[in-house]
Amino acid sequence: MDSSSLPRFVRIKEKQRRTLTMSIDNQAVEVMEGDFLLTALMLHRGYARISDFSNSPRAGFCMMGACQDCWAWTPDGDRIRACTAEVTQGMSILTKAPEATWPALR
Repeated sequence: MDSSSLPRFVRIKEKQRRTLTMSIDNQAVEVMEGDFLLTALMLHRGYARISDFSNSPRAGFCMMGACQDCWAWTPDGDRIRACTAEVTQGMSILTKAPEATWPALR
């Protein structure tokens, strides 16, 4: 495992909240109710996505939905800001935009 995929967050409190299961890049992970998607990504991957320009990991920046550095995608191609999206049971996200196909080009 290289350093770019080491977890950047470590949960130290509130460990008694209800556990949910979601999917990140088709891999099941456990998160806690009330977590934001960026928290799940940082706990399980160590980064939010790979930069479109430098092929380097991006971790989110502003933590309030303005910088657009933490985009994630649904399998259908809809974009989600990871810093403002609360995780839900069964949620499935991708850290790379899915390949668009006709007629649903986005």
